[in-house]
Amino acid sequence: MARRGESDDEFDYLFKMVLIGDSGVGKSNLLSRFTRNHFSLDSKSTIGVEFATRTLQVEGRTVKAQIWDTAGQERYRAITSAYYRGALGALLVYDVTKPKSFENANRWLKELRDHADPNIIVMLIGNKIDLKHLRAIALEDAQSFAEKEGISFLETSALEAINVEKAFQIILAEIYRIISKKPLSSSTNPKPRPTESIKEGNTIVVSGPDVNNSQSRCCST
Repeated sequence: MARRGESDDEFDYLFKMVLIGDSGVGKSNLLSRFTRNHFSLDSKSTIGVEFATRTLQVEGRTVKAQIWDTAGQERYRAITSAYYRGALGALLVYDVTKPKSFENANRWLKELRDHADPNIIVMLIGNKIDLKHLRAIALEDAQSFAEKEGISFLETSALEAINVEKAFQIILAEIYRIISKKPLSSSTNPKPRPTESIKEGNTIVVSGPDVNNSQSRCCST
């Protein structure tokens, strides 16, 4: 059972998740919107890998989501691939105004499947729907891609906080549904000691607004 009695570490499950996709699609703002309800117009490209945590209730159990925001630039691919290991869920993000970011979703999905647990839960995210006049990717095209690949799909706006909470809630609930019945095939323990999980990079956490959030960076200069 997970550790109890320490205010920042009271949870039943620690779930690791990753945000993947091209640079500039809004991964960092999706993360900050979900974990801190914050959006930055001056958001810079992620250097290496960053993570944040949030704790929330899922079907009556306390789940801590540890969410890793991986850099989309090519030069960081070797760094980020290591962070797929132990991840239970992934949000594959593209920008609805940038066709190339949608085209590259297939490559990101292949890389994820090459490095992550075969049973990882994946959701395709079409971000920046607030830019209606610049939309270049039709909703139907993304839905078709998601159906073909057997993954879920949702459109979001980190700027206007549209569907951000919903996306994370859906994927965390699905992870919990699977974990509570049968652990994934990876070595990840659904109820690890908090210090072990974060140290080994084996899990991710999501929390409610009433719980302290934490952020960290690694590989930054």
